[in-house]
Amino acid sequence: MVAIAKREGRRKRRSNPFGFLTIAIAVDSVLVAVLGPWNAQSQSPKVIENNLGVRMLVSRQDADPTLRIELPGYAAADGGFQVIFPEHVTVRAQGKEESRRLYLWQPGHDGSAPAWSAAGRALQYEMDLESGIHMLARATLEEDGVLFHYEIQNHSDVNYDMVYVPTDPRLTGILHDVRLERTYVHRAGGFELLGADTPRRLTMPLREWLPARYLASYTWPVPSRLVEKRADGITYYNTSEKVDEPMIATISSDGRWVVASFTQTVGNVWSNPELTCQHVDPTPPLPAHGSAVVEVKMLILRGGLNDALLKVRAQRDSLK
Repeated sequence: MVAIAKREGRRKRRSNPFGFLTIAIAVDSVLVAVLGPWNAQSQSPKVIENNLGVRMLVSRQDADPTLRIELPGYAAADGGFQVIFPEHVTVRAQGKEESRRLYLWQPGHDGSAPAWSAAGRALQYEMDLESGIHMLARATLEEDGVLFHYEIQNHSDVNYDMVYVPTDPRLTGILHDVRLERTYVHRAGGFELLGADTPRRLTMPLREWLPARYLASYTWPVPSRLVEKRADGITYYNTSEKVDEPMIATISSDGRWVVASFTQTVGNVWSNPELTCQHVDPTPPLPAHGSAVVEVKMLILRGGLNDALLKVRAQRDSLK
């Protein structure tokens, strides 16, 4: 896990190059509503829909960058969930042990919303952070899910060993899985429940099970301590075996949908079961006067785990 400094950074949003004109256009059979600059108080969010009927829009619930994903055929409370985009932006300077947080997502309407723009199947915004760091964040709705793309530019003289921009899908409704009964990782023998090493999670009181984080190593070594309760009260569980794919997948409670997040490579994959989030976040270096690109794909499929695995194996090498 990355050590995070307590100091929170400031950020500035760039102005939106689009005007206030509302236009509806069709692009490659995907409905796109271009609504110009959006804010939570005055305008409706932009909406993009694919051929499956999956909808992606800017959430009106929070000012900080948040997307809403809606599955077709369900009430909003059952078939929709939020994606924090991203949860924070954190860097660690070369030769330093402690990381520094440049941005932290906050719920509610304090502060100004970013200037979102729509282009084709994508919703995006840009953000200036402190220390000469600039970020472009783009989410593209594809026929099998959402591609999250971050471009981070470093205009400073500081070399950073890593930049961390975690995408945070918080699965609710039919995808909520607080006891990790339908959340899986993949090993050489096939899919296994992420929480399989802790069978008592299924019956222990929630006040003992939560708060928790459940982690599975991919490139990183398996920690020597598989269970650790930290000073903040959160219990960290590590699986006893590595996974062989940088992915984590959750099946809906009715068995009709699978949501699976993956990336090209990562140290570990993990979930906060209370939120049923899926974390597969790489941490590339960010050189002085250079840039870094981070991509995470979230599959949203009618089908099962093997359908998701085929997509992961076909697409992961194309991710940056």
